[in-house]
Amino acid sequence: MKNLFKIWIALFVGVLAVSCEKDEDRAVISETTAAKVSADKNAVVLDELKGAETSISFSWTKAGFNIASVPAQQIEFALKGTGFKNSTTFNFDKDAVSGGITHAALNTIMFNIGAVSDTANDIEARLITSVGTAPFYSNVIDVKITPFTPNPDIIYPKINVPGAYAGAAGYASWTPANSPNLFSPEKNDSYRGFIWISNPTGDNGKYKFTINQDWPGNKGDDGTKTGKLVADGSDIVPASAGTFYMKVDWANNTYSSMLANFGVIGDATPTGWGSDTDFVYSPVSKTFVINSIMLSSTGVFKFRANDDWAMKFQPKKDEQTLVSGKAVQTYFNAENTVEGDPGYKVSEAGNYKIELDLHNSAYYKLTVTKL
Repeated sequence: MKNLFKIWIALFVGVLAVSCEKDEDRAVISETTAAKVSADKNAVVLDELKGAETSISFSWTKAGFNIASVPAQQIEFALKGTGFKNSTTFNFDKDAVSGGITHAALNTIMFNIGAVSDTANDIEARLITSVGTAPFYSNVIDVKITPFTPNPDIIYPKINVPGAYAGAAGYASWTPANSPNLFSPEKNDSYRGFIWISNPTGDNGKYKFTINQDWPGNKGDDGTKTGKLVADGSDIVPASAGTFYMKVDWANNTYSSMLANFGVIGDATPTGWGSDTDFVYSPVSKTFVINSIMLSSTGVFKFRANDDWAMKFQPKKDEQTLVSGKAVQTYFNAENTVEGDPGYKVSEAGNYKIELDLHNSAYYKLTVTKL
């Protein structure tokens, strides 16, 4: 028994010695010299036409540490005064001491942190040097950055709606890479948008859903015609001709389709609040158009679907006076993006062309042009 007790004591002391040795060997990293970053300009106006060109360059002295390390390096951006909440980073090589960011890349960063397009935003930037999971920060520098409105067709996820109908709509029939799309403004698995179908008879109006502009992974009806999708499912047949507001939950394999034929109505139009003047779809421009309508400068107008008030395109919050020929973002009340019941105005009475571009649900666009 005494020998057994001695063996247990020896094992305990051995484990304790190994544990202590490991604790002594374990180094705690600390910063001996803080990094310092600077930029080659303090104001930047981003330009979509210069997308691949360098917009701003940073240079820095690297942080020093008490042990040898191979840190990662990033420039972090945030709106000034937010304490770097909702920040976005741009990666640089671990050996770099300088580097530039293109107009396109910086514009995406500005979009991700909530900067306002076409406005000089006060931005803070700093260098993050990361050793493992430990971040070390440089000084903070201030830069005024004016982003351009990003191309929503590039920055939002989308699925494709190929079908026999697409050729008449200005695309190519049954071609995922050349078909209308449904976009995800929330950047999740929920997609939505408007699709125009001119002929629902026979095979003419059929469609399916694809992703990545190709057929692998396509989804169609599960055969029950109850809004359920399955991989390689059946072609979907529209209920009628017209414009349809479609929703697809890609992860949960469901879809819906609702008729939504739009017109303009209001006391600024010749028929007042009594009736609508309908839009006509143009396969050439892939937009919905009213080629000529008289608008007064004393009334307002808005756009509604199916001669009803459930679905409307309107300003986001307040009544908005439109500038001839200048496109603006318009908002769909059924997507809970409109406050109140605002309408549009024009500053000068006359004949106007009205154009609704609904191809991207992340950025519906309205243009009125005086003729």
